[in-house]
Amino acid sequence: MLLDVKNLDVSYGDRLTVTGASLELDKGEILSIVGESGSGKTTVIRAIMGCLPGSGHVSGGSIVFDGREILNNTPDEWRAMRGRDMSMIFQDSGNMINPIRRIGKQFIDYILNHAPDKSKEEAYEMACAMLMSVRLPNAANIMNSYPFELSGGMRQRVGIAMAMTFSPRLLLADEPTSALDVTTQAQIIRQIVDVRNEYNAAVIIVTHNLGVASYVSNKIMVMKGGQIVESGSREQIIGNPQHEYTKELLAAVPVVGGRKYYG
Repeated sequence: MLLDVKNLDVSYGDRLTVTGASLELDKGEILSIVGESGSGKTTVIRAIMGCLPGSGHVSGGSIVFDGREILNNTPDEWRAMRGRDMSMIFQDSGNMINPIRRIGKQFIDYILNHAPDKSKEEAYEMACAMLMSVRLPNAANIMNSYPFELSGGMRQRVGIAMAMTFSPRLLLADEPTSALDVTTQAQIIRQIVDVRNEYNAAVIIVTHNLGVASYVSNKIMVMKGGQIVESGSREQIIGNPQHEYTKELLAAVPVVGGRKYYG
């Protein structure tokens, strides 16, 4: 088992926002966490990544990654783990990129931060290779561009390229398609599946879109009000939901041509 989260509680200050969250994930598996805004989806993956904002902190439970309790990590151990063992794609990767620095400068700095033994030239070649691997044409032009010169889909691909540079074993994706048009959403989801196939990485995707979850996942976890209300295999959740909230989410999926459209 690559990731084993048990009875996770997360608080912001004195306010408990996620209660008793548990999940298991092995390499090559894709888990989608679905639910309405404010249900605690992003809080769970930020806790796993050790990057809860503000006063956020894990107030109970355990997170075991590759047999090791990572809640005991020192700041240096977290820095060493992020980017190498686990990485995150954000809702709009443009938000994690400095808008006034060229993509290439930031990508090279990212690589050198995690691999200080490499030269700038080696880091440049490595970055270009990663951009080409996510089907971004003319990597040299991308490297020379500012974030605002790229489309939302291109920025997401840059985010995926950066996240997968060191072949992490766990990829966390926080609403990676929500800011994109439908066609680009499909391309980014296929890209994430390709990442899983190529690197055998475990993937957790946070989404409000059951169509995305149904298309891409081995497992689905449904959250509401900071708690997991139902979890299981894709077939169990889509084909035989047990909780009323899951049934409501499924009922909201559009009907096209007389059948439910799950993506």
